[in-house]
Amino acid sequence: MRPGRWVENWDAEDRHFWETVGRRTAATNLKWSILCEFLGFVVWQLWSIVAVFLPEAGFDLTTGQIFLLISMPSLVGATLRIPYTFMVARFGGRNWTVVSALLLLIPAVGLALAVSDPTTPFWVLVALAASAGFGGGNFASSMANITYFYPAREKGWALGLNAAGGNLGAAVAQLLVPIAVTAFAAGALNLPLAGWIWVPFIAFAALGARRHMHNLSHARGDVSGALAALREKHLWIIAFLYIGTFGSFIGFSAVFPKLIADTFPEFSSFAVLGASLSLAFLGPLVGSLSRPYGGRLADRRGGARITVAAFAVMAAITVAVVLTLPLGSFWLFLGLFLLLFTASGIANGSTYKMIPTVFALRSVERAAARRGPGERAAGQDDGAPAAPTVSPERQASAALGLVSAIGAYGGFLIPQALGHSATSTGSYTSAFVGFVAAYLLMMGTAWFCYLRPGTAFARQGV
Repeated sequence: MRPGRWVENWDAEDRHFWETVGRRTAATNLKWSILCEFLGFVVWQLWSIVAVFLPEAGFDLTTGQIFLLISMPSLVGATLRIPYTFMVARFGGRNWTVVSALLLLIPAVGLALAVSDPTTPFWVLVALAASAGFGGGNFASSMANITYFYPAREKGWALGLNAAGGNLGAAVAQLLVPIAVTAFAAGALNLPLAGWIWVPFIAFAALGARRHMHNLSHARGDVSGALAALREKHLWIIAFLYIGTFGSFIGFSAVFPKLIADTFPEFSSFAVLGASLSLAFLGPLVGSLSRPYGGRLADRRGGARITVAAFAVMAAITVAVVLTLPLGSFWLFLGLFLLLFTASGIANGSTYKMIPTVFALRSVERAAARRGPGERAAGQDDGAPAAPTVSPERQASAALGLVSAIGAYGGFLIPQALGHSATSTGSYTSAFVGFVAAYLLMMGTAWFCYLRPGTAFARQGV
């Protein structure tokens, strides 16, 4: 280990090294990575919770402005995931984890200061909501860092724990923030606490990462792999599907408190020991917990098959939401949305699972096309230099980060669609109808590309 906690000669595939030194060290880095990513998701979701309380706190905002505050963190977070993917290789996993954790102080402290004064200009609120996107970017760098520590045979489990631990931050924020801002308030809101309560946790996580995590010298940014993945049409197809899966999870997580407050105001919160408890946290909770099961089902049945089935279920549930809204039953509404979150979580896992298989099969197809009839057989040399290629493993690794970034834009699109529907028609029905159409289109796309009889993907059970 060099100064700065830089580690040389890390070889997780060496079983002796892994069992004697590697596993323990990797587990330590995973633990602190999960904590920092968890807090990233917490900060990413703060404005979706606080925005619902702003009118009560004296802020004069339109419905469209509130939905902009809700969706802005997702827009910025999705965009930041692309550069964050390469930061680990540039600065070191431990170093960047510390920096990215400390960056969370900007939106946390900024929110606390801004919401303490109802005369804060709207543009300041938008800028601070955008800064919450730092939390969304953390996912990409955290996943990129942890993948370097683990051997191939254990990457799936480690990355699954890392992702699930981060996603749970959305649920915990929606559970604790309403309690914090209303507890012992005696009829008044203490909105600044929504930001202040996370400051000591962020400081603790940054200090812990600095003291206990490591930088791996062999971690390198794969720009060539990313460029090769971007030229592959199936990256864009899977990213389109991921907008519907992860985009639905993070988009509905952000907007769920607002949907409940607008549709069933009498159920937007429940008084518990002088504090307000919102049931909105249940949505991201079940969505986070169901994600690993999507990966497990994909292992057994094929990712495309599970993804198609999940989109069918999501479309059916959304239709049920539209049909049952006039009944005015909150518990039916809540139950349907929990099923929708569960289906989106399963689809997150199954869609992600498709990426390595699709890129491996595409590599085989291209190799076969290059040989072609009349061309030289494999192993023969005609004296011409071979064209440089990027392995399917490198392309798939880069695609994981790129797909997660593109899919996160759904977290911006869903609140914006709901906000536009509310302001233009006075209800959310037209947005939900649009979601049904989108889910059916994505289901058809997944079937046509990966399950249609006669295709190589269908034969291999992608």
